Amino acid sequence: MNEMVQDPSKASGTRATRQRGARDAASTPGADRVRINDPDRTMANILQVATAEFADKGLAGARIDEIAALTSTSKRMIYYYFGSKEGLYVAVLEDAYRRIRRIESELHLEDLAPEQALRTLVGFTVDYQLANPDFIRLVMNENMHRGEYITQSATIQELNIPVIHAVRDVYQRGVAAGVFRPDVDPVDLHMSISALCFFNVANRHTFGAIFKRSLDTPAATAQRRESIIEMIVRFLRP
Repeated sequence: MNEMVQDPSKASGTRATRQRGARDAASTPGADRVRINDPDRTMANILQVATAEFADKGLAGARIDEIAALTSTSKRMIYYYFGSKEGLYVAVLEDAYRRIRRIESELHLEDLAPEQALRTLVGFTVDYQLANPDFIRLVMNENMHRGEYITQSATIQELNIPVIHAVRDVYQRGVAAGVFRPDVDPVDLHMSISALCFFNVANRHTFGAIFKRSLDTPAATAQRRESIIEMIVRFLRP
């Protein structure tokens, strides 16, 4: 294998330095000058393409040559920005979690009554995962690596703190209002929501083939969405 290898945690820590270097290098001649004139846009493009490649082929199957070709850049620039194939993979994971957590933060759950806030959060999770199957595939691939790379990213650890705080706040407000029972761990609640929503994407092909049921029609999607919301809400009721 001719891919560069580097500790992903070091790659994550030096990414900002590389980006600043790319901006400084924009005034110097070279084959990649046009691409590094806008490093933010270049990095975003690389991450978008790499997300699809890693989701489809996993860390081992994805190739930097292919990602470079699809982004009209070079392996040299990809390594400059991300340090290594593993560093790019970690950056893709970080970007995937950053997107979902950013949208979650815009739901303004604190402005809703507890049960409505819970229904909104669960419904959003169902919708987001159905609309973003690459996110599910990335998580599945990383589980095949037993979380080896995700645990090396302090960024991912930090990104997932707010969602637990949001779930805890909704739950505690519901307990105080007497609409939720007072014996549920918020992390366990988050896990249950994730598990039900994750199944829709991760297992829909096998489940559909075995039980001869289509899970992709609008009617089936809407029915399953409502079932998941109701299961979570009823689980929390006193």
